[in-house]
Amino acid sequence: MQNTRLSTIINTRAGQLSQWSRNPWRRVSLNLIALLGGFFLASVISTVSGAKSEQDVVAAAITLLFVEIINLVNYGSRRLVADNGGQAPRLLTIEILNSIKIGMVYGLFLEAFKLGS
Repeated sequence: MQNTRLSTIINTRAGQLSQWSRNPWRRVSLNLIALLGGFFLASVISTVSGAKSEQDVVAAAITLLFVEIINLVNYGSRRLVADNGGQAPRLLTIEILNSIKIGMVYGLFLEAFKLGS
C-alpha cells in the first residue's frame, strides 16, 4: 500500500487510539458502554420487530447470525502467548464486540421475561 497522507493520518490516529486504550480503566469503561449499547440494541430489536409482527423470523435469524459470528471470532481463534508465559490480552475490538453480544442477549432475555413467553 502506498504511503499517502490519508494512510499516514489513519495510521497515526490508530496508534494514538491504541495507546489511549491501554489504560485498564478506559478499557473497562469502553466495555461497559458497549454492554449498555447491546442492551439498548436488544430493546430496539424487540420493539421494532414486534411492532408489525411481520419481520420476527428475519430479525431472529439476523440476531442469531450476529451472535454466532461474534462467538466464532471471540472463541474460535487461539490467543497469543505473552512474554511471561501467560495469555496475551484480547484485542479491544473483540472485547467490545463480545460486550455488545452479552448486552444484547441479556436484553432479549429480559424482554422475553417481560412478555411472559
